[in-house]
Order: sequence, then structure tokens, then C-alpha cells
Amino acid sequence: MAVAAPSTSLVNPSRQGDLLVVTIDNPPVNALGVDVRRGLAAAIGAAESDAGVKAVLIVGAGRNFIAGADIREFGQTPQPPSLPEVCAAIENCSKPVVAAIHGAALGGGLEVALAAHYRLAVPSAKLGLPEVALGLLPGSGGTQRAPRLIGAKAALELILSGRHVGAKEALSLGLVDRLAEGSDALAAGLAYAEKLVAAKAPVRRTRDAQGLADAEASRAALEAARADTARKSRGLFSPMKIIEAVEAALTKPFDEGMKIERQLFLQCIDSPQRAGLIHAFFAEREVLKAPETKAAKPRPLDTAGIVGGGTMGAGIAVAMLDAGMPVTMIERDETQLARGRANVEKVYDGLVKKGRMTPEAKAAVMARFDGSTRYDALAKVDIVVEAVFEDIEVKKAVFAELDRVCKPGCVLATNTSYLDIDQIAASISRPGDVVGLHFFSPANIMKLLEIVVPAKVSADVVATGFELAKKLKKVPVRAGVCDGFIGNRILAVYRQAADHMMEDGASPYDIDAAVRAFGYPMGPFQVSDLAGGDIGWATRKRKAATRDPKARYVQVADRICERGWFGQKTQRGYYLYPEGARTGQPDPEVLAIIDAERQRAGVTPRKFSEDEIMRRYMAAMINEGANVVHQRIALRPLDVDVTFLYGYGFPRFRGGPMKYADTVGLPKVLADIREFAKEDPVFWKPSPLLVELVERGADFASLNQSE
Repeated sequence: MAVAAPSTSLVNPSRQGDLLVVTIDNPPVNALGVDVRRGLAAAIGAAESDAGVKAVLIVGAGRNFIAGADIREFGQTPQPPSLPEVCAAIENCSKPVVAAIHGAALGGGLEVALAAHYRLAVPSAKLGLPEVALGLLPGSGGTQRAPRLIGAKAALELILSGRHVGAKEALSLGLVDRLAEGSDALAAGLAYAEKLVAAKAPVRRTRDAQGLADAEASRAALEAARADTARKSRGLFSPMKIIEAVEAALTKPFDEGMKIERQLFLQCIDSPQRAGLIHAFFAEREVLKAPETKAAKPRPLDTAGIVGGGTMGAGIAVAMLDAGMPVTMIERDETQLARGRANVEKVYDGLVKKGRMTPEAKAAVMARFDGSTRYDALAKVDIVVEAVFEDIEVKKAVFAELDRVCKPGCVLATNTSYLDIDQIAASISRPGDVVGLHFFSPANIMKLLEIVVPAKVSADVVATGFELAKKLKKVPVRAGVCDGFIGNRILAVYRQAADHMMEDGASPYDIDAAVRAFGYPMGPFQVSDLAGGDIGWATRKRKAATRDPKARYVQVADRICERGWFGQKTQRGYYLYPEGARTGQPDPEVLAIIDAERQRAGVTPRKFSEDEIMRRYMAAMINEGANVVHQRIALRPLDVDVTFLYGYGFPRFRGGPMKYADTVGLPKVLADIREFAKEDPVFWKPSPLLVELVERGADFASLNQSE
């Protein structure tokens, strides 16, 4: 007698002849929440109990197979059945189980597919085990089944990179058995399952696959991955745990390896890095929810203009060309226009040289690039980004021309890093069309895009900025108008804290080393040398007239710039760069300049531990971040976090400066600031928001939830 297969609203089993088709329907991505897990387990149980069922086909409804676990459940009390139990039930089923994959089969979704006995993918499929990006490892058999199926080397690369592979690559790796034509995973899966039943194909468990049969090659792959990971993932927790788990697949029976994987997975769950990385994951999605994007639809965004062909203008042009947009560049004369075009071509020539682009593809992209010395060439574009010299009068002159020639409704954007966009907007007849789009250099590579919202801008213009970010594959953060917006405003303050420590006794090399040990790729003085010391020098000179006479001002950077030492481009800055070297060497002459400045300022130098350097550096960053949120320059603390994760190299595993502050504890941060204020009350003024949160026992995370 046939046993009716149970159905939940999220997992729907149905009989098609002698097949049980199990459809996962949990929009938007078919995440493996508890109800999906229960539905899958029940469906496999029903198949086992029904003599009429000869095979099981698992498919996903909507756009994906299964895009992964429900990561909102991480850190909560687990509810049965666990995903490892579900995967075990699938693998142990006495009847062939086929996974038909379309769209995303990621994380737990791929682990479900690996537990099936046969796997088919349609061309749209994307397969991967990206848990490393969340500070985790595949915890439902991924580290045990993948190496057995595709070998240790391929499995380690897949799991440690977290990358997604397409259907063709999945077939070549051995992750799937068959590549179907067309997009209908259900039809392809039914045909495949019926063929397997007709051939009386046996149950084929991945746990028994022979991908690790060559023990010597597997061991060599493991040791190579261990050495590479120690170098590339310094300070990260989960990558080395991944290697331990895969090592268990090499050296232990399957069931014992599964236990070790689970233990290591739970260690990752308990790691602060997991909390930081998951915060970063959600924060990146939350920044898209700005008030203007809810209130208005974006304007048309098909063609673009760029004013200025320097490094930044060319980088923005490349980002737009890469997104398929025709781009018109404006420069003041033919010589500068030729230089701008050369700056754009240089990027594509580099890709061609590396074999990442064909000459034909480059030619096709450059066919969409045009240039002119006349603003009238911008008459029909949908958006113009101004990227000229950082001088407000120069920018106002550009906007006067844009006001004259651009069509009604054209979005007029400035790429200024610091200047008052309200002033620029007020200088033309259509302030509602003016927005700030602060790209970060190199603009075709850096992910962050600050969308700066002046007082009179139309909501649909801001929404267009967010739409442009999506088109360019950037991470947008909404910012209010102030000197430096979110990122550069906070940078100016923690850079001052670094300068104070340098004058008080810490060498720039000690400070950079402490910041790198914290998880940054570079320290502040290395960053200054990379960006060019002349940029900061120009900003300091611009602000000199309005500087608080009571505020401490360290002149070391000025002395270095006065010598023409602007960093890498001049082969000297805080570091020496002999013969154009990219990595700097400490410079005894810089240390002599610092000593002379200490004497001039009457400072007796003292020692700073790595811990004290970072306490001061982070306290300055967090305090100014709190001020930025308090003044609504940033809508929420998470906007500050995303800005620093994507624009300033903040270690992702720490979640961002505001998340880090919550991790340390706001009372401790405030106590540090009050302690430092005893020696410099002008610089170390506790943010009103920080004081308020400590007084009411709240944290920054509570403000993220209130929006």
C-alpha cells in the first residue's frame, strides 16, 4: 500500500509515476530553515516507506535549487533535525536520490546535493561552499564529501576560496554527473531519474567515492593549502579549521571525520570572527535600504559622461564601461583628453597582457568610449560625474557648464572627497539634480561608493545613485554633507590620533605594524605614502585658517612634504621606495625629522605598547563614528561599518569599527576616551551618543535595529 508523502508549505513531495519529486519552495532563495529540513527528512522517510517509489528527485522552486542555510539561525538554539542529519538521511536512502540543480546550490544547498546519489545541473547553476566568508566551514559533510568526490586539491580550493563555480566547471571537477541543456531543471531531472530507474542504477553514496585514493597527492595538496593559507589568511580563524576538517577526511573513517567536522564547525560558530563576518554580511545588504530608495524610483541610466580624465575620472569611466554603458569624457584640451583616453586604455591593456581579456573584447569596450573638449557633447547623457581637481571654484565652473548643456533630468554628480556639495548645488539652477558620488581609488576596483545627499536633492536622484552602484557592482552607503562625509571625516580624526602617538614616542613603523597586526592590510603611514602625501598636505593647508588654535597640530607630515617626499610616486615618504619598490623600507631621516619635531614641540618621547596604540587608534575611530551617527551624517552605525569594510581596509572579521566597539564593550571604550582626555581634553571629547548609550546600557547594534 502506498504511503502518502507528507507536505509542508515549504517542501512539497508529489508522485510522478514511480518517482517521488520533492520540491523545495521557500522564497526567496530556498534557504534551509528548520521547516525545510523537516520537510526534506519527512519526504525521504516517505520514499523509504512507499514500495512504489523507485527513486527520489530533489528540485528547487523559483530561481534557485537551495542557496544555503538560514544564517539567521546561527548562534541560536538548534532545532532538529540538523542539516547533517538530513544529509545523512538522503545519503542513506535505499533508493536512488537525484539532485537537479538550477540557480544557486551554495553552502548547505551544495551539501544536500553532495549527499544525493546523482547530480545534474542546468547551465544557470552556480555551486559553491562559501562558508569561509562568514567565518565558518561547511558543517554538514561538505569537508568530508567534497574531497572524496573531487579530490583534496580541488575541494580545498573550492572551500577555502568560497567561490562559486558554474555548471560546466562543476561537471569538469566532478561535482555533478551530467550537464543538461535548457533551463528546466525539473524536466531534465525527471528524464535523468527515469533513465537511472530504467537502467536499475544502484545507490551511489558520496561517502564511498574514491577521490582521496591517491594518498600522496592528497597529502601534498593539504600541505600546500596549509602553507598558502598561513600566508594569505593570517589572523583568520576558519581557514585553518577548514584544513583540519579536510585532513580528517584524508586520515579518518567517514563517520569519525563527520564528528570532527562538527566539532570544528561549532568552534567557528563560537568565534568572535563569525559574529563579525555575519554582521558584515547583513550590513552590506541593509545599506541598500535608504529612505530615498523606498520613496522614489531611479531615473533612466543608460549613458554617462565623465568630466576629468585623471586617475579617478579614468577609473570611473572604466567602471561604467565595464557595466556596458557608453561613456563620453570631457577634458579641457586635446592633450589632456588624449591622456584621459590613455589612462582608460591602460587598464584594458593590462587585462589583455594578463590574458584576462582578448584584444577584440577591448576594442568592443573602447568603441563605447568617446571624448570631447566641448561640454555640448554631454547634451544627451543620463548622468555626468565630475572628477576634476579638488577645488570648489573649479567644480562650480564645471557645474555651470553642465547646467547649461545637460538635458532636463540628467543627474549631475560630483566625486568630491571633502567639499560642501550644498554649495556646489546652490551655484546652479537645478540643485535638485545634484548628488555626491564619492568613488574610491582605483575607482574601477574599489567596492565602496559613498552616495552623498545634499539638502535640496530630489529623492529619485539619490535612488539613481543607488541604482548606479548596483549597475557598477559597488557597495553604496548613504552619507550626509559634511567635511569628508563618513569615511574621510573619521579617517581625519584617527589619523590625528596616530600623529599624536608618533610625536609622543611611537615610530610610524611601530604604529603601522600594530594596525597590520590588528588585521588591516596596511597601516596609516603606508596608506599615506600610497595615496600621496601631497593630497593630505593640500587638505591641511585648506583647513589651516579654520583650525582650532587650541587643538594640537603635529607638523611631521608637513616637514616631510616640504622636502617633496610624497610617498611611492616620489620614492620617498614616511618610507623609502628604492627603484620604484612597492614595499617601503624604514627611513632613518624620517625618524630624525620626528625627533626634531618632538624637540620643537617640547615632547619627551615615551614607549607605546601595541595594545595601547590600538586602544587609542580605535577609540578615536569609534568616537568619531558615534559623532557621525549622532549628527545623522550616517543613518546607522552599520553604515559606518560598511564604509570602513569596503573603503578603508578595516578587517572584515571584526565586522567594522562600530561592531568592534560593541564586541569590546562601549563602557570600556568610553573609559579609555575619558582616560586619554586627561592629557588632551580638546581632542578626546566623548561623543554624546557614546555617553548616552553607555548610560542606558545599550549598544550600537540597537541603533541598527531601530531604522
